[in-house]
Order: sequence, then C-alpha cells, then structure tokens
Amino acid sequence: MRARILSGIFKILYAILARLEVSGVENIPVNKAYIIATNHMSYLDPPLLYSLLGQYNIAGFVADKYRKNLILGTIVRIADPVFVRRGSVDRQALNAAVQILQSGQPFGMAPEGTRSKNSSLNRGKSGIALLAELSKAPIVLAAITGTDKAVRELLRLRRPRLTIQFAPLFNLPALDAHDRSKSLRRNADEVMCRLAAMLPESYRGFYADHPRLGEFLPQYSSLRE
Repeated sequence: MRARILSGIFKILYAILARLEVSGVENIPVNKAYIIATNHMSYLDPPLLYSLLGQYNIAGFVADKYRKNLILGTIVRIADPVFVRRGSVDRQALNAAVQILQSGQPFGMAPEGTRSKNSSLNRGKSGIALLAELSKAPIVLAAITGTDKAVRELLRLRRPRLTIQFAPLFNLPALDAHDRSKSLRRNADEVMCRLAAMLPESYRGFYADHPRLGEFLPQYSSLRE
C-alpha cells in the first residue's frame, strides 16, 4: 500500500512539473519477474521510473550511502530497496536481488552503477550480466531523456520535456563456461548497446562508436521515431 501511495505521489508531481512522454508500456510484463535496466543521468530518474512501475511492486538497487540519510533513506525504504556498496562486488546485495527475482518480483537497476556526470552513457558494469545469469530473468530496457536538463528548466519556470521508452524484453546469451569474465563483459556491453540504440546520439557516450551498436540500431530505431 505504501509503495502504491509513493508511486502515485511521484506520478502527480511529474504530471504537474513536467511534460512527460511515455511509450512502450505494453512491453512491461505483468505478474512476471524481469530486470529493468535504465540509463541514469539525474536524481530525477529513479522517482520517474518508480512513478510508472511502483504499482508492480518493483524493487531495486540503492547506493548504501543513502541508508542513513534521514530524508532520502526514509523515502527509498518505502520502495523496497536493496542497498549496495559501490566500488566492489557486493555479494550480499547480489544474492538479495536474485532472491527477489526468483520470487517473481521485478527488479530495477542502472547498469552503469552510478549517475553519469555528462548526460551520456558510461561503460556498463558487469553486474547486470551476472544478475541476469544467476536469476535467469529477462531484461526490459527503459531509455530516459530530458532529466539531465530538467532542474535548469524548472529554475527558468519552464516545464521540462521528459521521455521514457520501454523496449520488449529479451534474454542474454548463456555465459561461456571457459571464460566467464569475457562473456560477462560481452553481455553487459550487449545491454548497453541496446540501450544506446534507443537513445539519441548525444546520449550514447561510451557506446557511440561501439562495434556492436550497429547490430541494434535497426531493431530499436522505430522506438525513437
């Protein structure tokens, strides 16, 4: 109940303060475990995503530094977070995420591991690939634009244009038992290249010239039209 109320509050705030365009909601599974993977440029991204997915009882990773934050910590605890330590493989957080997915609950994460400081994609961490491998859950991509400029627009008394697009779910290929490290890297880059293909060129960052980007541009180009 508290999660639905929080989701509803976020939804009202975004409807009032922004010009929000949402597409691909038909690609969000119902009553099914999946990983939501999104780009992350602003503090506004998580509540935006939660305003649309909170009704599905979605959980997600939250940086451990917010655990003791009086205001933010109180808010994120309503959203069923898994606190994660940055900078190393947090096995406890990873196992918790796997258990949530295996129980049938969706789980959200930003594969980059932190906010981008330049409004474009950083190289994704291998955690997204490892979580998908351990949980066997499919992935739904959520491509967000506009949040990087939203605060500046609001300070100018303008309602920023925000977009979020959801793509059809997909499964990553199995890991190579003889070289797990290399195949984890391959799968993480696949997620990020798919995400880059959904975004405008200026947002693609590290993946703008990635050799695999071209594989996915035809598949996702229609989502950007």
